[in-house]
Amino acid sequence: MTFTIYPAIDMRGGKCVRLLQGDYDKETVYGDSPFEMAKKFADEGASWIHMVDLDGARDGKRVNDRYVIQAARELGANVQIGGGVRSEADIVHYLDNGVNRVIIGSIAVSNPSFAEEMVRKYGPGIAIGLDAKKGLVATNGWLNTSEVTTLDLGKRFADAGAETFIFTDIATDGTLAGPNLEATSQLAAETGKSVIASGGVSSLEDLAALKKLAKDGVSGSIVGKAIYEGRFSVKDALEMGNANG
Repeated sequence: MTFTIYPAIDMRGGKCVRLLQGDYDKETVYGDSPFEMAKKFADEGASWIHMVDLDGARDGKRVNDRYVIQAARELGANVQIGGGVRSEADIVHYLDNGVNRVIIGSIAVSNPSFAEEMVRKYGPGIAIGLDAKKGLVATNGWLNTSEVTTLDLGKRFADAGAETFIFTDIATDGTLAGPNLEATSQLAAETGKSVIASGGVSSLEDLAALKKLAKDGVSGSIVGKAIYEGRFSVKDALEMGNANG
């Protein structure tokens, strides 16, 4: 299995930001233009770009979608988007405008039968976002925690035909404390599907540790703060992801 690097662009108020553990009151602004940041990543060789509409995740509707669509239409990279996707119209809006993959998270908990229908209907155009707080799925921009475990929800959607999961351990997100290797690997093993790791990557060594899990189904890593803080470059990360061994 190949190991793909997904440079991340989290959008709030039309700017590129990072939150600490999903806390909207702990925000750092890294750029004034999500599109220009996406272009920079694409120019550096990224084949995929991960975009998150933080306003949309909190408000339950699309807010920063124009930047996502501009990136999808004008750049050579593939684009995946999460945040604020609550209806089939949202999914169609993105897929019809060139976005390659739409991530559904909150509605997988609040309306799982609908989410399963979307998985069956749009196939590889849908990824399931599993954001975990102490093993339970968090929703609505991580403001709420459900009573559903990430493993149970993962198995349900694997059975429904989902091929790609994006797993975030909220305790590590934005902390540069290292990814949760055990939980990520367990989700891949339990579902038998492709899992993209998110949260905590601080070094190329962290990426190397995740890449070793590719044999178990961990197919890539989303990287945000480490790039913005200059821990390593997109080019460095891509070289790590593409290296043999």
